[in-house]
Amino acid sequence: MEEKNKLKVQICKLSGNEDISLPTKMSDLAAGFDLYAANRQPIELAPGKRVLVPTGFSIALPIHYEAQIRPRSGLALKKGITCINSPGTIDADYRGEVGVILINHGEDTFIIQRGERIAQMVIQHVPEVEWETVDILPDTERGAGGFGHTGI
Repeated sequence: MEEKNKLKVQICKLSGNEDISLPTKMSDLAAGFDLYAANRQPIELAPGKRVLVPTGFSIALPIHYEAQIRPRSGLALKKGITCINSPGTIDADYRGEVGVILINHGEDTFIIQRGERIAQMVIQHVPEVEWETVDILPDTERGAGGFGHTGI
């Protein structure tokens, strides 16, 4: 990718987390950056429980951008570990530590180790929106058909 097409995002590794990797793309064409757990001690995440896991960094996103925190598909499939508020949103004006809310939908207690990959982060453009109030919306083929209207 040409340098001019890269979005510059400031990132700050928080004190005491020098050993934790910064968000990392695991392949050249990956959309998401893997995030790493920065917990001081192992966290036992029992089935049905949730926990906020620190990542050891904070970011300054440009205006009109957000970071979405999403589950890692391997953890979800193999262990039943996912993000409970998926995708979680980090707004452009947030400057605190990025945290990941994990929940255990699996059958066994899952141990979160320091430095383990726990989620992924995708940076997205957020357009500026101006609401236009109208009395009637234009018709579409779908219309007001809601959840499951086309079948399961």
